[in-house]
Amino acid sequence: MMTKWMAGSALALVVAGSIATPAAAQIEGRVGKLEAEMRAVQRKVFPGGVGAMVEPQIAPSTAPVDAAGVPATSALTDITARVTSLEQQMASMTGQIEQTQYKLRQLEQQFEDYRKATDAKLTQPVAPAPTPGADAAGGPAVTVPQAPEPVNGGAAAGAAAPSSADPAEDAYLAGYRLWQSRDYPAAEAQLKKVVATYPKHRRASFAQNLLGRAYLDEGKPSLASIAFYDNYKKFPDGERAPDSLYYLGTALLKLDKPADACKVYGELTDVYGDKISPGLKADVAKARTAAKCK
Repeated sequence: MMTKWMAGSALALVVAGSIATPAAAQIEGRVGKLEAEMRAVQRKVFPGGVGAMVEPQIAPSTAPVDAAGVPATSALTDITARVTSLEQQMASMTGQIEQTQYKLRQLEQQFEDYRKATDAKLTQPVAPAPTPGADAAGGPAVTVPQAPEPVNGGAAAGAAAPSSADPAEDAYLAGYRLWQSRDYPAAEAQLKKVVATYPKHRRASFAQNLLGRAYLDEGKPSLASIAFYDNYKKFPDGERAPDSLYYLGTALLKLDKPADACKVYGELTDVYGDKISPGLKADVAKARTAAKCK
């Protein structure tokens, strides 16, 4: 009887082993596949990172310590725990990747919207100059003084091409005449050349200021504001630095930034004070009223 019982037990173990072996092999396959996918995802999320790992949001429960005499957990149970942990990590990393991709798409859309809005502002045509005393909306007018830049004591723009012993003077006069004939692109290119070639010449301040005027007349207040600000910063002692601050305020008003324009007018008064001409003082006072400066 004992022999038959032992034989029956052995047979039961053999049958159990033959059933458990395919199941264990199948789970081992799942584990191998999940681990390979985990490594691929980690390489994508942590490029170049060594040993980087995302902890699962829901950690597998810690197995209780078995009391003495209680059999240890089976290999099948251990493998199942590994599979569960890997699946949780995969789900966590996949969610993080999807969130990152969504945020990138949002940033790309925001940048595209900003680019379109900026392009629209830069290409917006300038409205005709309002009549003195009121703008199109009924408010105070913002006018741009059209007093010409001094050219050799006020020589006519229609005279012959400039020719003197001073090449910087001649180059500036050429740019001035292009601006006066309203060939703004050609004038801008010529005036930039004057500033780059003769930065120490007194006409550099004139050329940089007139460059901003050309942009302003062409309907490009954003570029004009940069040109005027550069003249004030690069040539603060130049003869046209105060004018550039005034026109910078004008450009800012055209960009619908009255608060910034008021700051510029304040800077003009603080830095140059009594050095500016009475005519420019009057223009600044009118501009401050138009901008409703306090």
